[in-house]
Amino acid sequence: MIKLDTSCNENDQFTRTTIFYFTGTGNSLWLARTLACKIGNTELISMVDWNIQKQAINSSAIGLIFPVHIWGVPRRVLSFLDKLKAISPDYIFAIANNAGQVSNTLVQLKKVMESKDLTLSSGWSIIMPSNYIPWGGPGPLDKQNERFQAAQLKLSSIAEKVQSRVNMPVEKGPLWQRIVFTGLYKLTFPYVHKMDVKFWADNRCNQCSVCINICPAQNIDIRNEKLTWHHHCEQCLACIQWCPKESLQYGKKTSAYPRYHNPEVKLKDLMNGRILQT
Repeated sequence: MIKLDTSCNENDQFTRTTIFYFTGTGNSLWLARTLACKIGNTELISMVDWNIQKQAINSSAIGLIFPVHIWGVPRRVLSFLDKLKAISPDYIFAIANNAGQVSNTLVQLKKVMESKDLTLSSGWSIIMPSNYIPWGGPGPLDKQNERFQAAQLKLSSIAEKVQSRVNMPVEKGPLWQRIVFTGLYKLTFPYVHKMDVKFWADNRCNQCSVCINICPAQNIDIRNEKLTWHHHCEQCLACIQWCPKESLQYGKKTSAYPRYHNPEVKLKDLMNGRILQT
């Protein structure tokens, strides 16, 4: 696994950039950390945790880093845009982390922001190992490392553009993706919150509560000594990917697939600001 460059520039006495990230299995947090080190003078804030513990933001530039969910912008990110308007930054950029199908995600984000009188100055797609376990694992380690290395290089280029406050068109997928996958996103989006009906726990589950605490939507608890999902799902798959016993399943095939979370991100990194349940 390629190591994170932690030689961050902290010479300035004030923060000029704030990156808000939404992450389930750590890829977006890894991207945010890596980019912050390359930009310098940057603070990182979880979109989920900021809803719990709001703090004043005085940065001139705001970044949004998030995963593509079902070929579009996650609901959590869309709801965060209303809060972003109150911050009124001079420059907003975005990075959509995906497994190779960014589709129309950044174009969608730009249009939604325009409807809220916000301007997306730039937006990039970065390909990372897939965490969508219902369709298989993240791929072999050598392929994962190739993606991490390519991401590092692209983040260096992005950092230079952010530092220069470059305005440029957002990146997008090929036309066929933007037609087909955008259509699928629109069809499925109203039903994402109920997709948790396919989650279940096998007999290895010891009710350790990791899934309860890692869920950004507080969608899981224990009822009658069984894990229960309550139809507020984000489809981030944090619950299944972080389960220490690999006892959580989604549908019938996931027991055969390897779990994945970013190897440079620890469970405790995602727990800051959360109220833990046991």
